[in-house]
Amino acid sequence: MQAELDRVDLRILELLQAHGELSAAEVGERLGTSASTCWRRISRLTELGVIRRRVALLEREKVGLQVLVFSHVKVAGHGRDALLRFEEAVRAHPEILECYTLMGETDFLLRIVCRDIKAYEAFFLDHLSRFPGVQSVNSSIALAVIKETTALPLHPA
Repeated sequence: MQAELDRVDLRILELLQAHGELSAAEVGERLGTSASTCWRRISRLTELGVIRRRVALLEREKVGLQVLVFSHVKVAGHGRDALLRFEEAVRAHPEILECYTLMGETDFLLRIVCRDIKAYEAFFLDHLSRFPGVQSVNSSIALAVIKETTALPLHPA
């Protein structure tokens, strides 16, 4: 269910996407509205699930995660139980930042971070290749990041 968002809601969301650390008072000051109005709106957006959580975004290379890998995974079985077991295995490994179910030649796309190539090789051999139902894995190492954002494109109605 899509939430009804007005221009003020969208401006709050754009500001919080760029500066999640701001308090309701600081948001209100930047938007020219009162702190209590902003607090009520932010609370409503959180209750509606529009705002899932506010987090600190880390620079992966500065915390020693030099390698970014995209892995296309094909599974042998497509029954509900087989897929659930694969999904449980994915959730158990913090190296896997994202996992998407795909239509097409592969079943899943994983975004994985590791310390280095050797660490990815160990992760692949010890874990990923042994996940339930894995038939094949085709991985690509990212050489450079051209664009990386968490901000959704919000456009006023």
